[in-house]
Amino acid sequence: MDDADPRRIRSIAVSAEDAVSAYEAGERSATHPVLRINPPFAGRMRARLHVPSPEDPSGDPAPVHVDPAELFDPDLLPAYPEPADTEAEIRSDPDLEYSTELHHGRHVERVEEWREAATEAFVERVEIETPHGSHEVELKVLGA
Repeated sequence: MDDADPRRIRSIAVSAEDAVSAYEAGERSATHPVLRINPPFAGRMRARLHVPSPEDPSGDPAPVHVDPAELFDPDLLPAYPEPADTEAEIRSDPDLEYSTELHHGRHVERVEEWREAATEAFVERVEIETPHGSHEVELKVLGA
């Protein structure tokens, strides 16, 4: 197998910050960030945050894109906090008076709590898509 074949990859390393940010951006906006693995391929590779665009250069071999959702165990990853849920939480508390400032501050706290919980929800192995089909690799999370 030569360095153009992504099946050479045995493990990918990704920063926890990149993975969590990519997942979060996909939840909050219309962008669909990925974790990108650039050729040439080797046994151990680094996956970095990337937002695909039509201007991306194509090549042979093509980079491998990993959906950030694939990096998390759905049974361990809590739902991403929605602003409406934060507002309902504040309004249902008889000891609190709703304000925009309170809502914003509380929602920032909920997102930070989610980000911390997400760093505990990574899978150990992930499937990557290659021109030859799916290929399972080990996931190494940096900074978690």
